[in-house]
Amino acid sequence: MKKRIPWLAGLFCGQVLAAPPQVVLNVAPSRPDRKLHGRFLHITDIHPDPYYAKGTSQSSQCHRKESDKDQKAGYYGTPFGICDSPWTLTNYTFEHLEDHWSSEIDFVIWTGDNARSSRHDEDHEIPRPLDEIVALNRAVAKKMEDVFLRKGIPVVPSLGNNDVWQYFISSLNTMYFYHNNKALTAVRGCLVGDTSDPGNLQFDWLEVQLEMFRARQMQVWVTGHVPPSDVHYFPECYYRYAELSLRYQDIILGSLFGVSNVQKHLNVDHFYFVEAADLNVNPKEDIMPSHSFEGTIYEELMTDFGALVKASGHLNYDDYAVVSVSPSLVPNPYLPSFRVFSYNISGLGSTTVGAVGEDEYLLMTKKDRASRWKHLPYRHGDDGNDGRQCMGAGYRDSWRCKLHPWRSDSHAPSRQNTLWTPLGYAQYYIPELDKKDEPKFKLEYLTFPISSLQLAEEPVPLRNLPKSLREAGVTESELAPYGLPDLTIPSWLNLACKLGKPREKLARKRFKKYMYMGGEAI
Repeated sequence: MKKRIPWLAGLFCGQVLAAPPQVVLNVAPSRPDRKLHGRFLHITDIHPDPYYAKGTSQSSQCHRKESDKDQKAGYYGTPFGICDSPWTLTNYTFEHLEDHWSSEIDFVIWTGDNARSSRHDEDHEIPRPLDEIVALNRAVAKKMEDVFLRKGIPVVPSLGNNDVWQYFISSLNTMYFYHNNKALTAVRGCLVGDTSDPGNLQFDWLEVQLEMFRARQMQVWVTGHVPPSDVHYFPECYYRYAELSLRYQDIILGSLFGVSNVQKHLNVDHFYFVEAADLNVNPKEDIMPSHSFEGTIYEELMTDFGALVKASGHLNYDDYAVVSVSPSLVPNPYLPSFRVFSYNISGLGSTTVGAVGEDEYLLMTKKDRASRWKHLPYRHGDDGNDGRQCMGAGYRDSWRCKLHPWRSDSHAPSRQNTLWTPLGYAQYYIPELDKKDEPKFKLEYLTFPISSLQLAEEPVPLRNLPKSLREAGVTESELAPYGLPDLTIPSWLNLACKLGKPREKLARKRFKKYMYMGGEAI
């Protein structure tokens, strides 16, 4: 199973450096005296709806009363529903983030969809004009400014499929890769030789940025709204994404996405892999291979993970990149949520953002990585493709037959727990959104081992943990179902292989529960 593309941020010296077209949320200067925490926030799909009204019907998108049979719109939102977010939920969320997290994180990744969703175009009584989309993006950006930017916390945004704000983010927009946008004249599918295609131009730009970051020994998060997929992307766009993800595996820490209204992939909490096998030419078929699947996302993942189990004795970590899809703030179709990631800053002698760039341990680490990289052998990216196959009419004009050689580093932060390696995340949600009292964000689950929660580094601040996890001596909890030592590629593959075994019934049950937040599987 594969999925969709990116925004990009380089993590270096404790700061987030957004690519030039992203420098939009730079209202306040960065504060070099800020403490470096080793944590960041990922939030996606806020979807505020200015026409949402309490007590209305879902059949009207929570705009009017139409039916007594519908679940009525709640004051803070409608759980497991089809409506967007009321401003009460958006305001409450930012108040919560300011009180509980704005003093605990280093930066924010914000992966789009800040307007009411396109399905509301079906409500002909309240059309969705461009100026409304711009106004809603501005309003959410102002929230980000007030809560984070004014404190010197960088915010790295992405454009969602419901956000049309060209001067907000002017490049690397997933609309140019998304197959459903084929009716747009600017969307041409990243075809080989089409040098003016916007999709190809964006990948060309991304490649230049990644090469620059590698030369400077910077680590990178690739983020975006619609995740990479050979199902939802034009095939050639997906091949370019997959090739870059694998060729730059040594500097890409991970890929974070949020998605709404892309067929069945509706804000579902899951992860999957981009694989080198996706780039192989299939000599037995004249059509591009597809990972389309008719079952639920959970069933699709279990099938894919089961295939990994069968090959587990021969897995080559060089051949995989991880994509993590976060659930949304909008309670459609599940519950409001956000994630806080922790990453490795151990070994640094500096404790403030401004001082990290000259940190002795960082400089030594960069020097060692650069030296090691020079001695790594090249691997040809087209190992799985026979030259004769690529001479055929169906393949010679495919990016799969234009692959670059690449090298892989088994000691890179994406492969081994070292400086900047992602360690895990804690996911928070509102389980009782429809109660009369003010809602509360609670911990849904975390990926860390329980034993790590009591470490001096505190991957999650103790004040933001439930009482059941604050006490020393706790060894087991449903809130810590995975016990992952880190979020490296080997750790993700180990979890996938465990879930791929049908006998692991408890692990599968918990995984499915957290995927859908107890709601209906899609």
